[in-house]
Amino acid sequence: MDGARLLTVEAMARVDAAAIAGGTPGIELMRRAGAAVAERARAMAPPGGRILVLCGPGNNGGDGFVAAGRLAEAGYAVEIRLLGMRARLSGDAGLAAAAWAGPLAEAGEPEDFGGFDLVVDALFGAGLSRDLDGTARTWVDVMNCSDCPVLAVDVPSGIDGTTGAVRGIAVRATETVTFVAYKPGHLLQPGRAHCGDLHCADIGAGGAALAAGLAACGPPLYRNGPDLWGKAFPRLGADSHKYTRGHALVLSGPAHRTGAARLAARGALRIGAGLVTVASPAAALPENAAHLTAIMLRPCDDADDLDDLLVDERLNAVLLGPGLGTGAATRDLAAVAAMAGRALVLDADALTSFKGQAKALADHIADGGARAVLTPHAGEFARLFEGTAAAEEGLGKLERARRAASLAGAVVVLKGADTVIAAPDARAAINDHGTPYLGTAGSGDVLGGLIAGLLAQGMEPFEAAAAAVWLHGDAGRRHGPGLIAEDLPELMPAVLAGLIERLR
Repeated sequence: MDGARLLTVEAMARVDAAAIAGGTPGIELMRRAGAAVAERARAMAPPGGRILVLCGPGNNGGDGFVAAGRLAEAGYAVEIRLLGMRARLSGDAGLAAAAWAGPLAEAGEPEDFGGFDLVVDALFGAGLSRDLDGTARTWVDVMNCSDCPVLAVDVPSGIDGTTGAVRGIAVRATETVTFVAYKPGHLLQPGRAHCGDLHCADIGAGGAALAAGLAACGPPLYRNGPDLWGKAFPRLGADSHKYTRGHALVLSGPAHRTGAARLAARGALRIGAGLVTVASPAAALPENAAHLTAIMLRPCDDADDLDDLLVDERLNAVLLGPGLGTGAATRDLAAVAAMAGRALVLDADALTSFKGQAKALADHIADGGARAVLTPHAGEFARLFEGTAAAEEGLGKLERARRAASLAGAVVVLKGADTVIAAPDARAAINDHGTPYLGTAGSGDVLGGLIAGLLAQGMEPFEAAAAAVWLHGDAGRRHGPGLIAEDLPELMPAVLAGLIERLR
């Protein structure tokens, strides 16, 4: 299976069913899963240490029983607390529980975990469909208040494996081990923050079972990374030159609001666009000229000027929005850019200018045939898509992004700690290759420029957006504390060198 693919909870159930139908007994899959849990537990606890395994009433608890047995065989002092009664366990979980001969007690009032070296959370898995309450909620609360490390099985108990939502309360794990493939809830917030370090174990389900699971997934869903878009990433040949690498046009705001466009333009240039031009209001030309060297500068005061500029078909990617100002003038600029049919990135003020008018923006994009990418943060998304199906109450982030992309006829990059990239055909990727240090003024402007620069070089919108998000995150991770937006373009040479080495 493609290492970038994610499996929904329903698809994972299909994998299990297909593997069993193909001749692998369910208890054998459970034994393999439990062995993988035990392997991670041995890495987290000292040899011979005390380990408490909290088992739930379903298959997640069965995995816990198997892990407990493996750990006891390896010389660890293992105790089990079971949510419910062993006699009521059935199926594979009942078989796993019957094989356990060590200390076991029903999970009553929670105890002090201070004497244990590790707690294994095998209460509930990714398929949890209700909020935790009663005894389970109390045990989770005590786990979260303890200093003892926690290893979660499949997902931290209380996390919705599809949306990453917290179902009432959820375990904050030190590490999480899951099986076959990651689920959306491992990457979407707040689930990602609850998982700690993530590990995925191959339990030998088999290729036919994986294919059945992927078929049940619906539209493809990916963990963002080079496995997804690396083959499409631009490479230079011996005959490459600046005119073969595209020409990005970035629109500047008025005087005293020009910095965002320059950040974006620098990002486009550093990511590899052969040429970058800033289109600037005449009154802001001196301000921009004082800061630009390799980036060219052209006057542009209104939509008519932009229309004249775009007569030059070599300008093959356009970015507008950062620092541009909101209102009718910006809507007119966006309409002209969309109608020109170029690759197009709309961010910031360009999105806010269409507040409540997502349909009008979609019409411009469709009429001009623009290959468009929209890059809203949560607030811009809410303004643009208010009153549409993408803004319905109760939707998870993934579904909101997919609906928005379908409505807009454009790739939507819904930014955040768990940025989602969604295409109009419902393909989607979740990015977990980021850092909180990217939460600084101007960071999003650079991201827009990176997308525009890759579009200028011929990448398709979905791949360009996904690649830019990952590279943007990689730059932030490399820099760390003290990051400001101006650092991001200058980090691109090292980021790209690392990527090229990885893609060899």
